[in-house]
Amino acid sequence: MVNANPDRETLRALADEGNETAMDRLADLADARADLDELSELLDEGCLRAGHLLTRRAVAAGDLLELRRISDAGCDEAGEELERLLKA
Repeated sequence: MVNANPDRETLRALADEGNETAMDRLADLADARADLDELSELLDEGCLRAGHLLTRRAVAAGDLLELRRISDAGCDEAGEELERLLKA
């Protein structure tokens, strides 16, 4: 029988091999736990889903500096949100 819900360690192993879907699932799990450190690590590894989730949190908190950091890490969405908030 195939396990349809891989554990975190399996997802991490797949993500380490470059599997983007595994990275996205790890980001969703980290977001559900409010684990911002793991989300940041995933963003640094190139996970766009982590960037989206971090951007959503930063916008909700009105944290312009965090949006800049996320944007600098390669998340265009964060840069767009930063500009939108600065113009508001």
